[in-house]
Amino acid sequence: MIGRLRGLLAAITRDGVVIEVGGVGYEVSVTPETVADLPPLGDEVVIHTHLVVREDDLSLFGFSASSDRDLFRILISASGVGPRVAMALMATLRPDALRRAIATEDVDTLSTAPGVGKRSAQKIILELRPKLADAEADLLSDGGPAQVRQALEQLGYRPDEIGEVMGDVDDSLPVADQIKSALKSLGQIRRA
Repeated sequence: MIGRLRGLLAAITRDGVVIEVGGVGYEVSVTPETVADLPPLGDEVVIHTHLVVREDDLSLFGFSASSDRDLFRILISASGVGPRVAMALMATLRPDALRRAIATEDVDTLSTAPGVGKRSAQKIILELRPKLADAEADLLSDGGPAQVRQALEQLGYRPDEIGEVMGDVDDSLPVADQIKSALKSLGQIRRA
């Protein structure tokens, strides 16, 4: 298995990056968050990878942190969640928000990822919540996106409006501050 690549950042493509290691260019699918963490083209980069082997395909999926790769591996362990769906989840939600959504059984947040419907989100929660429960206990202590969503719904905002701004809310803030931030973003959207 290829667990990590260290080499020169040769290219950034629509689907990922190309890392040149010893004269060989490895195509690696990455999330937008990983692309944002990358150095300029031509600089040395370290990418933590997971190799997916299929009958007719070898695909590398890369992450800037090994903890993100570990989360990816947990996601693909759920039945019905392949590498593409796992990458869509990780591209839509930051790792902490994704862990929290699973731990708090926040189906609406998980459903914002392309290719994940409500039924798929429920299945992901059912299978992965026990795997993440112990490691995520500290994330639950501050509240989470489910509480923010519920508060915004009670204020009369539609789920699609809420989903549009939830990605911009800093989930490390207290719940009250998260709600204020979401309301500010919602106000800007309605004025536009």
